[in-house]
Amino acid sequence: MENLSAPFKRGKVKDVYEIGHDQLLFIFTDRVSAYDVVLPSTIPRKGEILAKLAAFWFNNLNTPHHMVRFEDTNRMIVRRLKMIPVEAVVRGYLYGSLYERLTKGEISIPVEPILASKLQEPYFDPTTKSDVKDEPVTMEQIEEEGWLDSDQLEVVRKKTVEIYNKISVRAEKAGFILADLKLEFGFDKQENIVLADSIGPDEFRLWLRLDLMSSDYGRRRTTHPGRRRRVMTSSRSGTGLERSATRRRLTKRGKRDGPRLAHQTFQQTLFRRRVGGTLSRMSV
Repeated sequence: MENLSAPFKRGKVKDVYEIGHDQLLFIFTDRVSAYDVVLPSTIPRKGEILAKLAAFWFNNLNTPHHMVRFEDTNRMIVRRLKMIPVEAVVRGYLYGSLYERLTKGEISIPVEPILASKLQEPYFDPTTKSDVKDEPVTMEQIEEEGWLDSDQLEVVRKKTVEIYNKISVRAEKAGFILADLKLEFGFDKQENIVLADSIGPDEFRLWLRLDLMSSDYGRRRTTHPGRRRRVMTSSRSGTGLERSATRRRLTKRGKRDGPRLAHQTFQQTLFRRRVGGTLSRMSV
């Protein structure tokens, strides 16, 4: 295990090694990416957090997954799957690219166009899987491309929404709102559709409930549905537990080419305040 060759695949934040027996080794790194660029800065122990969160969800979602075992801080052994070339995105709130497409008239969904408003039900919003830039794709296009047939696609859609609902319930009990979630699936040797990749801050947009925020964040309570979550997701205090907080900081600075971010940017995030303090006690 220690004499690893070059990674089978080097992702933006995760390195993947072949270790034989149809198994892969995931090494979660401290790298940070935004706008499809790996930034020069790193977040200490980020890889450890990603690995432990992924293991936690694999162990607690009660759905077939590819993890064989978690080991050694930021490493995970997984089964090798035939990956489905689609990212299964599900959204519970009108935010990000979904909001942009709705306001531009590119899609039609039954919701008033208020930023961060809650959708009537989780919305399955798949994208292509690309090393450059993921693009929205319709269910009809997925079938036309031959990536999945209608039955397989329905299994992926159903599993994605079920997992979103399970995580959303746990997040709500802990004082958070799960705005959206990105999952990946693959086929095992028996052609079963299995949950793959990982689940953590790089795969979801998690917000702190405004009514539970303490006064040190300098926020005022409000009951307006859109206004409430716009305040809650402001980048000023880093209240989002996901990498979109980094994107917002880069956008505000007018930089998208991977500049070095000040160490203080990461030290002040709720990622560290809420997760880092209990990391050593996290059970996987």
